[in-house]
Amino acid sequence: MDAFDADCLPLELIVIFVVSTTGQGDVPDSMKEFWKFLLRRNLGHQWLHELHYAVLGLGDSGYQKYNFTAKKIDKRLLDLGATPIIEKGLGDDQHRSGYEGALDPWLSSLWSALSQTFPTIISSNSDSFDSQGGILDQPKFEVTFHGMDNMQSSVSFMKDYETNEKVVEKARLMSSARYSHEDSRPHHFLKMIANQRLTQVDYERDVRHFEFEALSPSMDYQVGDVLEILPSQNPFAVDAFIQHCNLDPECYITVQPKSVDKRLNDMVVPVKLRTFVALTMDIASASPRRYFFEVMSFFATAEHEKERLQYFASAEGRDDLYQYNQKERRSVLEVLKDFPSVQLPFEWLVQLVPPLKTRAFSISSSPLAHPNQVHITVSIVSWMTPYKRKRSGLCSTWLAGLDPHSSAAVNIPAWVRRGLLPPPPPSLPLILVGPGTGCAPFHAFVEERAVQSLKGPTAPVLFFFGCRNEDKDFLYKDFWFSHALNQGVLSTDQGGGFFVAFSRDQPHKIYVQHKIKEESAGIWRLLNERAAIYIAGSSTKMPSDVTSAIEEIISEEAGISKESAVMWLRRLEKAGRFYIEAWS
Repeated sequence: MDAFDADCLPLELIVIFVVSTTGQGDVPDSMKEFWKFLLRRNLGHQWLHELHYAVLGLGDSGYQKYNFTAKKIDKRLLDLGATPIIEKGLGDDQHRSGYEGALDPWLSSLWSALSQTFPTIISSNSDSFDSQGGILDQPKFEVTFHGMDNMQSSVSFMKDYETNEKVVEKARLMSSARYSHEDSRPHHFLKMIANQRLTQVDYERDVRHFEFEALSPSMDYQVGDVLEILPSQNPFAVDAFIQHCNLDPECYITVQPKSVDKRLNDMVVPVKLRTFVALTMDIASASPRRYFFEVMSFFATAEHEKERLQYFASAEGRDDLYQYNQKERRSVLEVLKDFPSVQLPFEWLVQLVPPLKTRAFSISSSPLAHPNQVHITVSIVSWMTPYKRKRSGLCSTWLAGLDPHSSAAVNIPAWVRRGLLPPPPPSLPLILVGPGTGCAPFHAFVEERAVQSLKGPTAPVLFFFGCRNEDKDFLYKDFWFSHALNQGVLSTDQGGGFFVAFSRDQPHKIYVQHKIKEESAGIWRLLNERAAIYIAGSSTKMPSDVTSAIEEIISEEAGISKESAVMWLRRLEKAGRFYIEAWS
């Protein structure tokens, strides 16, 4: 969105906005400048009186501020005098069909409204341009295959280049991953030095503590930051994909969006096709989107396969596609094998195969305590599909299988980005709530506060942790207790405290919000000392339950209404003293 000149909006007749939401209801990076422009006070209430618009939000109802950006931009456009074509659409990734669940009816309403309002511009048949209509767009990527006879560089140079660590950067520069924020930041290579299981061996959940050492001294991060790791794909799956698609793994290729200025060609360096697939295309863990099936239908030579693919691509087949694809979490490789008559050109595969994404983990270490190291806390993901297929999380399973003591060390590509939990100064009192792996960033906070306390006085810290069983999944048990005793930063004699809720160790469930209510006096005391509240963990019910518990404490201790307590906490958030980092 930032690529569009917002100053030109009044000159447009019809604009469609498709927006996601990040963080605590924040606008995504790609529209920050655009949004800042729209918030200018000198824009009058009739500035967009000739604009007709529609908004589609891409959100997740598991988060408190569901589709907040879509709601904000819709309201702002109305304030500026624009006319909505239809009611805003709210896509929900929690829907059984993902965003398509809201997209289908929204898109149908959009075309219908446009054809009625602007019959000379929009044909009433616009929504029929699908796979059954026989129209296929051109792929958005251009792939150039470089024969060794016309390579500008020598074979020996290219072989040396393939072993160079910069190959990660160059391969991903050519993929759709280049449009994410990772391309603007330097990446680091890490070496794993510790792989420790935190939960009991006989416990169903496998949670691990990983420690990495940076292979260069330039790695810089702060507590509250996030580590993004590029996982390695199964080499057998990569080879199977290349073989199935009748591709030459050893040939060199360059890949560019057709819309890119050709003068940027100098930035692109050829890489082996196999390297490109392994580093940029998620062929064995991510499920393809519906458009993948639509494009496949054009290349199916078996009639029964073509009909099935067309049905999957239609609105009528959405539920059956969900049963076949999303519910079973079928991979691209599995889908291609199920439709053997389809041979997709590589240009289409580059566009349609989900990009291999980095996986984000809250950093659980302090750089003051562990210079040139970074630690993370990871739940190893695995589950069984309805048809009893075992699925595993790509990155977590790969990390769990690495042996830090092996002589065959793996260089792990990683990026550091700012998280949603800013590092607190030593003088700031803290109320931390982090059940399960939500404790990860607060492990870093406590480590850092402990180092800071050696140099001077620090403010009190209250930490609330929760897990199922004391003897099964009490993550970092010894660490917390060591800082809760002997004048530690979590000790009561320092004004702090450590409180843990075991939800399954008694007949009735006890969660962190119950422990929070038990400590209402201590929480209110710290809030009056201008404490900040940090919450991290699952995005399901926990953040809202904890927020409600804190609102109740404010209401009772201050003697105000619940509505006033809600506003009190909202002012705390605006003042930069209330943060939530949640993940699904």
